Amino acid sequence: MFTLRFDMRARAPTASRAELYAAAVEMCAWAETRGAIAAVLSEHHGTEDGHLPSPLVLATAIAARTEALRIMLAAVILPFWDPVRLAEDMSVLDIISHGRVAYAFGIGHRAEEYEHFGIEMRRRGQLADDKLTLLLQLLRGEPIEYEGRRIRASPACITPGGPHIMVAGGSAAAAKRAARHGLGFLAQTNLPGLRELYESQCRVHGREPGPTQFPEADAPTTVFVTDDVDRAWSELGLYLLHDAVTAAAYRHGDAEVASISRAASVAELRATPGPYRIFTLDEAVAHLRSGRSLPLLPLCGGLPPSLAWPYLEHAVAAVARNSNSG
Repeated sequence: MFTLRFDMRARAPTASRAELYAAAVEMCAWAETRGAIAAVLSEHHGTEDGHLPSPLVLATAIAARTEALRIMLAAVILPFWDPVRLAEDMSVLDIISHGRVAYAFGIGHRAEEYEHFGIEMRRRGQLADDKLTLLLQLLRGEPIEYEGRRIRASPACITPGGPHIMVAGGSAAAAKRAARHGLGFLAQTNLPGLRELYESQCRVHGREPGPTQFPEADAPTTVFVTDDVDRAWSELGLYLLHDAVTAAAYRHGDAEVASISRAASVAELRATPGPYRIFTLDEAVAHLRSGRSLPLLPLCGGLPPSLAWPYLEHAVAAVARNSNSG
């Protein structure tokens, strides 16, 4: 009924990093019996606000504190990873989580991060393809010969064939990459023809299309629930704006990504029904009754945990009301 997304950005030192990370793990443990569908973790590097650079580490902490909650890493920027070490880390995490962790692999879009790792950005597509090919082979648990050496990811995953993997992106190249490797497609845009391209390319490679996820038109991607909307905007506005402005800056003018807002002020963010929404309890229930889940970003912009918890509790109250009325 709701998802929890964590990117661990913090606009100002209102809470320590240790408090924010501890709160993220605690929120997942608390929420898994209260309607949470999944925890979603993202990846970026070298940012001023401390965006999560190691999603597998945080996923491991969450997996150790939960029993049933699904964990989705979206998107892991594949060109930055060594596929052999990544396969080993994914195998161990698959064991710890009892197969609850899934992945969406992307190629990234920030030149600063490619400079950070000393990788040529123009090679990112080829790097992603090469590394994905090797990674998928290793996750099957069998020894393989690669560039004259014998390698094997051990111990093997407990999930047959390895964890569930999709390709994330908003371009034709991403759709083709997903089809070429026999993977599902997590689309960041809903450009005309993108779904059809993915499906046709799957059949070109002799496969039926895999699972897909495309953004819904006008659907929010960051939701808070409250009993006082004016107070909520007063408390949350600067944190939401930081998240919006930072995410938009990462995209350098790309207006097609569903989660991006171009608002430049809290007032503009509130006035524009876009990715960021603050719902009343009744609005949250109506949203749930429409068949959609609540996409929560509880620690948005480094929101202090003491301020974040009541909003998470309101969201859970909306889920409970919806369930009781059903």
